Amino acid sequence: MRAPVTDLPIEFENVTISSGTATILDRITVRLGAGLPTIVVGPNGAGKTTLLRAAMGLVRPSLGRISWGGRDVLAPERGAIVFQRPTMLRRTAAANVRYWLRSPNRGTREQTMRVQDILELVGLGQLGDRPARRLSGGEQQRLALARALVRNPAVLFLDEPTASLDPAGARAIEEIIATVSRRGIKVVMTTHDTGEARRLGAEIVMLHQGRIVEIASASTFFQAPRTAEARKFIAGDLVL
Repeated sequence: MRAPVTDLPIEFENVTISSGTATILDRITVRLGAGLPTIVVGPNGAGKTTLLRAAMGLVRPSLGRISWGGRDVLAPERGAIVFQRPTMLRRTAAANVRYWLRSPNRGTREQTMRVQDILELVGLGQLGDRPARRLSGGEQQRLALARALVRNPAVLFLDEPTASLDPAGARAIEEIIATVSRRGIKVVMTTHDTGEARRLGAEIVMLHQGRIVEIASASTFFQAPRTAEARKFIAGDLVL
């Protein structure tokens, strides 16, 4: 589960994304390299989700270039994304994971073992036969992580994965993120939670009004923020 060096870094070079007359991302330049998690923070509407979607090739830049390992990749096979409110298929938890393998040999013993291993990784090893839509909110989010991880991604993009969860559910998700990060998967994650960013992040990227206002190591960002926007965000003030 380690990302080949050819998959990284992901580089945004002067990327602008517009919708009609609105500019969602404005001249973004950032390098997402291998290593511990990069956490993307900022107020609502800052462009965080669009940044993840663009990296995955789900949104095309209006201007600029996005590359994986120096290559233009419109739909990278080694990337996976989990949105804040993932949709569960009308089947069991195990069948949800098996579907995401997208393999003609999904019924083989090897594939079955792979699905079970991933369910164990996210703490759902005993719930494989349960209908996915009957799982709790926290369990469904862990199942969404399992579906993303089953294809062995190089990079895992997570959009506010704990936003709607109680503390116990959020802690379970954070533990999974820490585990897969230690296994070599690059995690790029958005969050509004400064505590979560402190606990998980090695690098912080802050967006405001579609622009990057600060990039720093987590320790530098939280101890010595350079911008007024970062200082307000850390203090819990409104960033307008």
